Amino acid sequence: MQLLAERSAQPLVYANLAQEIQVAVDTVKRWIDLLARMHYGFLVRPWFKNVAKALRKEPRWFLRDWSGLADEGARAETFVACHLLKAVEGWTDLGFGEFELRYLRDKQKREVDFLIVRDRKPWFLVEVKLADTHLSPSLAYFQGQTKAPHAFQVVMNLPYEPADCFRVHRPLVVPARTFLSQLL
Repeated sequence: MQLLAERSAQPLVYANLAQEIQVAVDTVKRWIDLLARMHYGFLVRPWFKNVAKALRKEPRWFLRDWSGLADEGARAETFVACHLLKAVEGWTDLGFGEFELRYLRDKQKREVDFLIVRDRKPWFLVEVKLADTHLSPSLAYFQGQTKAPHAFQVVMNLPYEPADCFRVHRPLVVPARTFLSQLL
């Protein structure tokens, strides 16, 4: 659990973790599954459908309690991941469709932190930044590849703006407070 606490928002390489604690890979997978079922953390898996040159990668691990993370970037990304997971689970439970929380990465190492899939179709992309307001080129690239209607660069250190970010269909820099207020 201590090793996983230090690795929130990072890819989870089962073989490396198994070697580090000197147990079998299957044992590590069972332990992580158990920790996820106990709501200690959760996995976000990569999304592949219709993404050119997609490379299968390991899932990313996130703690459910983001507040104790020392690294500010990991804390921000885990914070947003927790809110997106809550929204995805809520929308599904309320019968608005079948929602999934995923991420995107290709062989050229372009990556977007999160992809929300609605009824097996990409709905919106999210890239989390602490203060960077220069749009990530990966957002526009993956929005074009996935045909997702929305792409957001969620910036943690921006003040709230009273705007509906889901009205815009191009990549958009949006304050975290604004974006999160429009989720479930």
